[in-house]
Parts: sequence; C-alpha cells; structure tokens
Amino acid sequence: MIRRVLNISGKVLLALGVLVLLFAAYQLWGTGLAESHSQATLRTQLDKQLPAGATARSQRIADHAGQQHGKVPPKTTTATATVAPTTPTPAIGQPIGTIQIPNIGVDQVVVQGVGTSDLQKGPGHYPGTPLPGQMGNASVAGHRTTYGHPFFDLNEVTPGQKIVITTAQGIFTYTATAQTVVSPTDVAVIDATTTPQLTLTTCNPRYSASQRLVVKAALTSSVLFGPGGPSATTTTTAPATGNQLAGTGTAPTGLAGEQATGSVGRWVEVVLLGLATVAVGVLVWLVARRVRHRWAVYVPGAVAVLVVLFFFFTVLSPLLPASY
Repeated sequence: MIRRVLNISGKVLLALGVLVLLFAAYQLWGTGLAESHSQATLRTQLDKQLPAGATARSQRIADHAGQQHGKVPPKTTTATATVAPTTPTPAIGQPIGTIQIPNIGVDQVVVQGVGTSDLQKGPGHYPGTPLPGQMGNASVAGHRTTYGHPFFDLNEVTPGQKIVITTAQGIFTYTATAQTVVSPTDVAVIDATTTPQLTLTTCNPRYSASQRLVVKAALTSSVLFGPGGPSATTTTTAPATGNQLAGTGTAPTGLAGEQATGSVGRWVEVVLLGLATVAVGVLVWLVARRVRHRWAVYVPGAVAVLVVLFFFFTVLSPLLPASY
C-alpha cells in the first residue's frame, strides 16, 4: 500500500512539475501569440484613421532616427516642437497610434488604457494623460517579459535616443532625456508637465513587478497632419523647465503592471477549463490502455490536451496577482 501511495504521489508531483513548466512557457511565449493577433487587428483599425502616406513617412523618420543614433551627442536641452491640439479621449481598448523605438526594434500599436486586457494587446496609454503629440506628459506602459514583451529592452533607451509616435494628428519625435527606476506606487512620474513630454513605464527587473523602469523623453520635432496629409516638419529648441504639475481628476494609486483579482465568473471559467483539461487527459489515458499501439492515441491525445491547456492558461493568466 505504501509503495502504491508513493508511486501515485510521484506521478502527481511529476505532472504538477510539467504543468508549471508549461505555464512558464506559455507566459514567456504563448502570450505573444495572443498579443500578435491583437496587434494585427489594431493596426488594421489604425490604418483607417491615418491619412495616406502617413505610415511610410513615419517609417522614414524612424529609420533616419535609427541611423543617427550614436553619431550625435545627447542634447542637454529639451525642445518645444509644434504640438497637436487637444482632442476627445479615445475609448478604452481602441488604438491611438504607433510607437517606434529604432535602437531596440520596437514598432507597436498603442492602445488606450493600461488595464489587464489593454496591456495584453500591446503598449497602453495612461488614461488621464494627454495623447502623444499634445501638450503635457503623455504616458505609455508596456509589458517587459510577457504578451509580446514590447519594452523588454527599454533599459537600453538612454538619453539622446529617439522615440517616434504616429497618431491621427501627426508624427511626433521624442528624444530621451532620462532613465530611472521607481516603486510601483510612484505615480509622480506621470504627473502633468508644462512642456510636451513622453513617459514610458515597464516592470523592473525583468520577470518581476517589484519596481518600475521609467524613461523620460521630450518632444523635439513634429509633423502635423492637415486636410491634405503630412505637413512640413517643425523643430524649435528651448531650455528645459522640468516643472511637474499636480495631476487633475482622480489620481491613480499605482503604475501599470499589477493585476487585480478577477470576478467570481472568471474563476468559475478557470475551474471549468481546468476540469476539462483533466477530463481530456484521463480520457486519452483510458483509451490508450485499451489499444495495442498506445502511441497512436497518446500523440493526438497530447495535442488535444495542450489545446485545452492553452485556453486554460489564457483564462488563468489575467487573474494572477502581477503581470510582467
């Protein structure tokens, strides 16, 4: 009896170990599949909002910014380029533009919102901050190791490097001015400013949500879109002020990166999918015991289990206490 109990316990622990490894693989690579699909959908939506030639123009600007990296020293002053007028805030989950960071290979669609479901689609714009290109501190958060990890190498964005954001209002080039690490509750980094700036935030260190890596940048040039499409680039320079203003409206309690507990309905869905995974696995095992060539059952059965397990992980992942 003892030997049988130990044998069963060993198999259960082995299965749990495999499950943990599969979940880790899903977090690192599987989440990227969902994010890639969301990005394709968002880009299709955004293309309908941009004027003809906007995407090609922004790509040329980003390519030029990448070629110039390292050839000129970082500027010690910020710039006040022509800013875009204030517009109504897009609905949560809708695309607001693209962000390109040439030196780390980022080219992603930015979605409105920094909630769990928003950041699973790509970098998210903090509600309550101005849109990129407008006056003030436009702020964007992004995952570092999961869901496509758009900000995986954000630590390599140092002062002097360029960030190009394209929205329905124009193409806006920001120059990085500073990089810092703060606590998840330090919302002062997204406070309002008296100059057009950009703040990027992500979890730090990699594979942890204990801190936030923050990159600050100043708007240095802009290409505003008019009725006829892109206009000429305007760039003017001015000394930096760096003044922080208190935010208005409801203040956030923390920077993006923490995930809230899901509703009872979501947990019920997790339990049902978990039971479905176990049921499929047991069914495959029972059928395999009754046939001579078990591999003919185990191979397709393993595929079926992995498919159900993928959906189980998809529902479970957003309910975990932190997202990286």
